[in-house]
Amino acid sequence: MAECKKEQNMSFCNCTYPCGKKGTCCDCIHYHRRIGELPACYFPDDIEKGYDRTIENFVSLFNDRGAWWN
Repeated sequence: MAECKKEQNMSFCNCTYPCGKKGTCCDCIHYHRRIGELPACYFPDDIEKGYDRTIENFVSLFNDRGAWWN
């Protein structure tokens, strides 16, 4: 199993929600997948701050802004 690179992950993690999974991508993805959401890194900063991580929000955003919004 690969070693977690938490410090490196923190340099590009745009999540503003205070939780213990920040920087531990495998735990974050597992958590959000279990509740039918996507993690913050799938959203641009202006949308991430609203904490709406639903797949429906992602699809709507993708349809409105296209694949590359940053």
